[in-house]
Amino acid sequence: MDLFEYQARDLFEKHGVPVLKAQVATTPEEAKKAAEELGGGVVVVKSQVKMGGRGKAGGVKVAKNPEEAEARAKDILGLDIKGHITEKVMIAEGADIAEEYYFSVLLDRSNRTYLAMCSKEGGVEIEQLAEERPEALAKIPVSALDGINAAKAEEIAKEAGFDAETAAKVAPVLTSLWTVFEKEDASLVEVNPLVKTGAGDIIALDGKVSLDENADFRHKDHEELRDDSAENPLEIKAKKLDLNYVKLDGQVGIIGNGAGLVMSTLDVVAYAGEKHSNVKPANFLDIGGGASAEVMANGLDVILGDEQVKSVFVNVFGGITACDAVADGIVKALEILGDQATKPLVVRLDGNNVEEGRAILKEAANPLVTLTDTMDGGADKAAELAAAK
Repeated sequence: MDLFEYQARDLFEKHGVPVLKAQVATTPEEAKKAAEELGGGVVVVKSQVKMGGRGKAGGVKVAKNPEEAEARAKDILGLDIKGHITEKVMIAEGADIAEEYYFSVLLDRSNRTYLAMCSKEGGVEIEQLAEERPEALAKIPVSALDGINAAKAEEIAKEAGFDAETAAKVAPVLTSLWTVFEKEDASLVEVNPLVKTGAGDIIALDGKVSLDENADFRHKDHEELRDDSAENPLEIKAKKLDLNYVKLDGQVGIIGNGAGLVMSTLDVVAYAGEKHSNVKPANFLDIGGGASAEVMANGLDVILGDEQVKSVFVNVFGGITACDAVADGIVKALEILGDQATKPLVVRLDGNNVEEGRAILKEAANPLVTLTDTMDGGADKAAELAAAK
């Protein structure tokens, strides 16, 4: 779960990361009141959307007094930033910025560890910096057992090229940011920029935090951070149905059993789509080992509710749940959905009881269903059908 900036700021403050005072407003009038309560001086009015590039889109503006804060909030509230409508703004104290830095810690899946990244050049597109000047971005592996203690924080600051005086001030902040990462079960904690003020203080000026939802059982308070208005409605629906679903920007709906198989299916559909009007996968949906009629119906219901979807590729390898049970689930799911099922389904079954499963689908003879023998063939047919719509 990605957090809004103001939520990340609150978590930072909770764990001792130095931040500026701030309030959230949903109306221009509330923004004015917040600016007054923050002292009546310079504030920054910041769009609260879960999207980067807010400044370039006009979603971050400086206000010199409460009246200007009200006017800037009026400009920003309702602003569309890459498809995300601004419904809240954060009114934050102004800062006397002398230098801007960058820091993040994240899960490095490829190396099965954590990774800290730090640069003396913050406030810029870090992806661009990493590509154009990789030497300016220090990357330091972090042990899950040791984390970022004082010694590791000093190592990170040194690798980033900070002078001794600045490193001594930055290092304690890095250990506090690790505390956020560890205690809140985050998969990403990022600060851009981490700033040094004219007085020499180190402050986290803008934060981004992603929480691992698999750890929600340890954090009952995390539910309060969820904002359904900022989530994709299809993902909300899938979550309520206990489906492992992620919405993508494509035209071919995907259903598979097992994360590895589904990921492979996304790849072959994307490859096949290059030959068919460049159609792409529309989602990730792993139904796991239980391909019952109810689970299949729920999965199809979510996918068919996506207006972008033009065809569906069901790619299942029968294991604990045999192919005949999967096929029976598909047939009954289409019966349950009835007129709601209007888009073509390409089905590829393999594994345990595959012949029995194919026979069930052939006997049902649903005009929406096309059977294929291979994953590549199924992906190609699903892409072809999507392109024809």
